[in-house]
Amino acid sequence: MLRISCPICGTRDEVEFNYGGDASIKRPDIADMSLDVWTDFLFKRKNIKGNHKEYWHHASGCRQWIVVERDTLTHDIKTTELARNHKEKLDAVNKDSS
Repeated sequence: MLRISCPICGTRDEVEFNYGGDASIKRPDIADMSLDVWTDFLFKRKNIKGNHKEYWHHASGCRQWIVVERDTLTHDIKTTELARNHKEKLDAVNKDSS
């Protein structure tokens, strides 16, 4: 069983959390309604081996979304942070690369 360290509540069992998906990609702009862009976003994902960032919702605790960096092979958790902090970093990276 995974033990996830919530930045607000401390370390808890994974049963208190709901998996929320890949935290390393940015949702396309809603104004870009091309079928190819949305198909790629929804269905074409990399199967990451190693460190990967994921969204988790602390449903049975503080109800915050957090980003967990986890090794997908060993399930070791490297870091956790509040998702709102991660979103700011992801937005800045995407802005710099455009």
